[in-house]
Amino acid sequence: MYAIVRTGGRQYRAEVGQTIDVEKLPYNEGDTIELDEVLLVANNGDVKIGQPLVEGAKVKATVVSQFKGPKIIIFKYKPKKRYRKRQGHRQHYTRLKIESIDG
Repeated sequence: MYAIVRTGGRQYRAEVGQTIDVEKLPYNEGDTIELDEVLLVANNGDVKIGQPLVEGAKVKATVVSQFKGPKIIIFKYKPKKRYRKRQGHRQHYTRLKIESIDG
């Protein structure tokens, strides 16, 4: 059984027991949360597709950790103009462990 969940403007495939990394959510480690924006639920060939969401479907997850992703370097350069700009970025993520899929 799996579900397609939308959070942080992105879609993720969630299976029970799996861990997924999503955009940072405002919860502490150990908190249990419910993801309400379920777009699809599939269970052994029985597929429910939402229009746009599946009614009554919820995915329960536990916050495992809050962490930062790898550093990405942004380098802008214009030849012959002495223009160089270097910038770094580290995205904040929340790691979720999927506990159950209802729906």
